[in-house]
Amino acid sequence: MKKSLIETKEFYNRTIYIKRDDLLSKEFSGNKARKFHYFLENEFPNVKRVISYGSSQSNAMYSISVLAKLRGWRFDYYVKHLSSYLEENPHGNYKYALKNGMKIHVGQTVPTPTKSDLFLEEGGRQKEAEYGLKILAKEILEWKEEQGFKELNIFLPSGTGTTALFLQKAFCQFSPNCSVYTVPCVGDELYLKKQFLMLEEDERLHPKILIPTKKRHFGKLYRDSYKIWLELQDKMGIEFDLLYDPQGWITLLENPQIFEKPTLYIHQGGLIGNESMLARYKRKYSEDI
Repeated sequence: MKKSLIETKEFYNRTIYIKRDDLLSKEFSGNKARKFHYFLENEFPNVKRVISYGSSQSNAMYSISVLAKLRGWRFDYYVKHLSSYLEENPHGNYKYALKNGMKIHVGQTVPTPTKSDLFLEEGGRQKEAEYGLKILAKEILEWKEEQGFKELNIFLPSGTGTTALFLQKAFCQFSPNCSVYTVPCVGDELYLKKQFLMLEEDERLHPKILIPTKKRHFGKLYRDSYKIWLELQDKMGIEFDLLYDPQGWITLLENPQIFEKPTLYIHQGGLIGNESMLARYKRKYSEDI
């Protein structure tokens, strides 16, 4: 995997460094490229099918479809619900995962994996993700040394929190003067802590969780989320994800103490999902902003 570049930007009169993992690859980018890197680098001679589950517009779903296509595996994906609109009008991650050969199963129980199956947890929450995230941590540390920074704060929004967790764990091992901060986007801080504990029982290795001042329900549209997304694109020239990044940037700006040290924001990709999210936002808020 090639290194992703780091850009220096200004936002609300603060210097922020952006790790452009969204540019790793057109097909296999962002935090999912890091999480699933282990399965690209290693051989699995007995695997013929990959099984996973989650939402019908999941970034992980699409990335797994790319992985399965690259490896020549069948991909069976299980969802609790699929809207009739999405089924009749495929778009976003769902559309492109289907194009990659994904087989969708609605309302069915996820089968018990056999010896020829590779089972991947929702959102890529699994121990093998640590492999690619250690590589990311080392890239960041090399850049930190080049910049001459003694300390560094790293920030990223979280779904399952896998990326933030394994980054912090790697920094505890390689460079204790790096701190990872994150904000829960899917559930609250208790949900995120539970996700961390599934992968690492030692809470000293967990990232710091920031609590947003406003509760935002995952997938729901908010005017301030759309507004900051537009501002980021206008002032930085970078398109961010519409599902996670607005919550990330709003929460980061609510915690100015983070900027007391050089701060690196990790762009985790997920831009295919903007196809569906942006259409929803434009319908609801374009006339107001």
